[in-house]
Amino acid sequence: MNTASSIRKQTSFRLSEELLLRLQAEAKRHNRSLNNLVESILMAFVSERPNKTTLAAMKEAETSDNLETLDLGSFRSFVDSL
Repeated sequence: MNTASSIRKQTSFRLSEELLLRLQAEAKRHNRSLNNLVESILMAFVSERPNKTTLAAMKEAETSDNLETLDLGSFRSFVDSL
């Protein structure tokens, strides 16, 4: 998502003073604004949720009896031969 062209809406949150100080220190350490750091953290958090296609594939893999298994002995022999 290109956040540079996204419409911004001002909002406010109540954070503990300790958390705010830690976030400000992290933003400074990474040469970023506090807003940019918090927005990046929140975007990463909400982006980690798998979409419907991924969830369906995960469910299919969990319930499938036809999955191939990896023979680690053969794999190690293959890697050793390289």
